[in-house]
Amino acid sequence: MGKDGKGGGKGKGKQASASDEAASKGKGKAGKAADGLGTCTYVKARHVLCEKQGKINEAYKKLQDGWLSNGDKVPPAEFAKIAAEYSECPSGKKGGDLGWFPRGKMAGPFQDVAFNTPVGVTSAPFKSTHGYHIILAEGRKN
Repeated sequence: MGKDGKGGGKGKGKQASASDEAASKGKGKAGKAADGLGTCTYVKARHVLCEKQGKINEAYKKLQDGWLSNGDKVPPAEFAKIAAEYSECPSGKKGGDLGWFPRGKMAGPFQDVAFNTPVGVTSAPFKSTHGYHIILAEGRKN
């Protein structure tokens, strides 16, 4: 996807302003964004974590070849197979399942992507302080 900080700023700026705009336009009687992104308290997610960018890109290519290039969503069971094969996180043994976690539990970029990826959607690869990730958002709740 790009490096943290500089380099991907232009795309990130557009994404942030689009979500800020959606949040301000989407606020209604309930005071929440219409799409629910970034406003929930908990998210349920699976992920793949790799130390090397080449390995995460290989895992993402498998997801693209199987579903994403056709515009399909990756089924959780299929994402779990990729996580079990590629992830270097202990959660890989559980198909990358992180369960439900609250806002503030995960570090920086990981939390941002997890809380801003629509349910059922797989994120593009991104970098955090722990390595390279792909996230599948499975649910949201307050």
